[in-house]
Amino acid sequence: MAAVEKSGGPRAKPFSVLMDSVPGSRVEGNGAVAVVGFTQDSREVAPGYAFICVRGSHDGHSFIPEALRRGAVAVVVEAGREREVPPLSAVGIVPDSRAAMAALARAFYDDPCSRLTLAGVTGTNGKTTTALMLEAIFRAAGKATGLVGTVEYRLRDRRVAAPHTTPEADELQRLFAEMVEEGVTHVAMEVSSHALALHRVDGCRFDAAVFTNLTPEHLDFHPDMQHYLDTKLQLFVDEQYLPKRLERLNVINVDDDAGRLIARQAKGQVLTYALDLPAECRAEGVELSAQETRFTAVLPSGRVEIAMQPLGRFNVYNALAALAAGTGMGIPRETAQAGIESMEPVRGRFERVTSRTRNVIVDYAHTPDGLEKALESARQLARGRVIVVFGCGGNRDRTKRPVMGGLASRLADQCVVTSDNPRKEDPEAIIAEILAGISSEVRKKCAVEPDRAAAIRLAVEMAQPEDLVLIAGKGHEDYQLVGETKLHFDDREVAAQVLAEIEGRDG
Repeated sequence: MAAVEKSGGPRAKPFSVLMDSVPGSRVEGNGAVAVVGFTQDSREVAPGYAFICVRGSHDGHSFIPEALRRGAVAVVVEAGREREVPPLSAVGIVPDSRAAMAALARAFYDDPCSRLTLAGVTGTNGKTTTALMLEAIFRAAGKATGLVGTVEYRLRDRRVAAPHTTPEADELQRLFAEMVEEGVTHVAMEVSSHALALHRVDGCRFDAAVFTNLTPEHLDFHPDMQHYLDTKLQLFVDEQYLPKRLERLNVINVDDDAGRLIARQAKGQVLTYALDLPAECRAEGVELSAQETRFTAVLPSGRVEIAMQPLGRFNVYNALAALAAGTGMGIPRETAQAGIESMEPVRGRFERVTSRTRNVIVDYAHTPDGLEKALESARQLARGRVIVVFGCGGNRDRTKRPVMGGLASRLADQCVVTSDNPRKEDPEAIIAEILAGISSEVRKKCAVEPDRAAAIRLAVEMAQPEDLVLIAGKGHEDYQLVGETKLHFDDREVAAQVLAEIEGRDG
């Protein structure tokens, strides 16, 4: 986690002035001390910093001595922990240090989000592509754009690696401040449920909010689906996320059960979209191929023909959401059309791996719903068999493993079950839980290969020119997490190498 610091941002501010932004807080010691930056990572502390003690996988309060040794001039602790700070230090005492971090970051950077037009996209699947499509629409309209999402962060044409889908509050506000400095006016942003639950986006006022869908995911974090839904719902009903200067635009998928519930409760204007049920924004005449996707978008402002590179029916949903949001924010539909059609395939999102003789697609699908939609799209495009390579991540929701095994064995002609990001779990134990969802009568069409590179090779080698190979689970990721080690691994690179060898042999 990068520290929030004054470089490229505001000047130093008195600690007590910053603490005034945190409801229910109090300051002990020298509140007038000047703070030049702050961080929740004791390793990032520099002289003049305030250190925020956040409880998470590690308790930040345990690192107070290290932060002071590194030059921290103030410490923010949760109520009841102030005695852990040595005397003569400036101490901010708060009810919740995560919520405090968001308020402090906004105060330190003079609330940069208020100077941006901000569109947030939330849901289980489709956030990344929808946000990228919306950014493309903003660009086509001549706006100076920013992007916050899973694949990367963008500040106009500058790209920054993305450690989180939605950054921690201190990093997010620093990012917004840099966007303002670089002239950005319009930002498309993924908003994860973790971000909402962990106060990362507290106080961010979204001019538009998009809901894509809700399916089982992150149940290692959320106790149940109701909690997951309630967390997503906050974006649409909590006053702290609503803009002050205009009515909120809410763009909601009403083909989704949760979407229909959210549409009834959302505050502000509601603009619905769907492919199956009646809605204000619809898609007609959908034509899917392995080269492009065509449909007619029916919007409140009129009809527009779309021919785009992103493939698959699920990308029609994403495009319809972005078109609805863009035109709902005042962008002409022809301009929105140009933005969508200017997009190249999204990295790792149903992305074709170039080949003269084989059909190979890499997709990030790592949830049951994501895998099901990817396989259904693969079936619509394939002229022969559908072969899928997939696994499940370690130290994550285990309940989805047999479900994904059952889906893959039912929807694909051949499965190769492999490792994903095993983290600290035994890959073969994860695979066993996937196989538990596959009935004995169809187990014969499932191969097991724990080595992911070998599994990709096996699937591509068995494919014929009419077949389609779907490599699911990691998408844009260029690494594999094994234990505590992050190894370079890119599904697209491995598949491309195998394809080159096959084409070399075939001449």
